[in-house]
Amino acid sequence: MNYKVLDIANKIIKMASDHDAGELISNMKLQKLLYYQQGFHLAYFGKPLFEENIEAWMYGPVVPSIYEKYKTEGSNGLKYEGSVISLTPKEEALFNEVMRVYGEFSAIGLMNLTHSENPWKETSIGVGNEISKDKMMCFFKKKLK
Repeated sequence: MNYKVLDIANKIIKMASDHDAGELISNMKLQKLLYYQQGFHLAYFGKPLFEENIEAWMYGPVVPSIYEKYKTEGSNGLKYEGSVISLTPKEEALFNEVMRVYGEFSAIGLMNLTHSENPWKETSIGVGNEISKDKMMCFFKKKLK
């Protein structure tokens, strides 16, 4: 099942604030966590977690609609809005594992990590330049093993 990217973003924001003793997540960190959630979901389930494209911007992968929603926050923390969706049990387990592993990184740490990975390195940098779901799926399948 595909979810709305805003629902997935909200789930990440809520989980990050719960996990980090109430500390809030920045838009930059949110963007990178959306990328990792999408990548591992593609690799494990063979389909996207959400339909929106991820683009290769100067500071790493970005979902433009989510960036636009939160851009006025700058590096301030983001607050989750409303209720948080539930995923299927298997999706929830994968989601939680990705958050456990990648949620520990800072926004800059995640940016540096994405810059070292092929999906970002093999995509021209700039607004409108999509990191293909196929590239992400191939790359993250190797990381699952």
